Amino acid sequence: MRKAIFPGTFDPFTLGHLDILKRSLSMFDEIIVGVGVNENKNTMFNSKQRVDFIKKCLKNEPKVKVLSYSGLTIDFCKKVGANFIVRGIRNNGDFEFEKAIARTNRKLSKIETIFLLTSAKTSYISSSIVRELISNNGDYKLLVPDCLNLS
Repeated sequence: MRKAIFPGTFDPFTLGHLDILKRSLSMFDEIIVGVGVNENKNTMFNSKQRVDFIKKCLKNEPKVKVLSYSGLTIDFCKKVGANFIVRGIRNNGDFEFEKAIARTNRKLSKIETIFLLTSAKTSYISSSIVRELISNNGDYKLLVPDCLNLS
């Protein structure tokens, strides 16, 4: 069974995240969306809310599970039996950052990272932009899946 983790903070889950997840479904038998809990990050939504948001959006997708985790992603992979990590790349900065993490993860665990380029229509979307819009009563709804109402 080919099982992957799609890890992230997902604060909040965006159309860019959904795009990467849907495009990766054909490559794996199961994908676990790993909602990272990092006490050093000041998130807008708590981990339970983030998990619930994603579950709501993916309730009709049997190949996807949504779980929260803390600690190293490779430890989470080992815990759930995943041999792959899926990551989305928007730009060169993302690539350089993710490349270093992927190489470290492979050295420490033999877990492979699969990079998918974001589609042109979602490449500008980031969770931080969505949070800024929400904080300032802006129209964020074009940047998140229809199933989310975050205000």
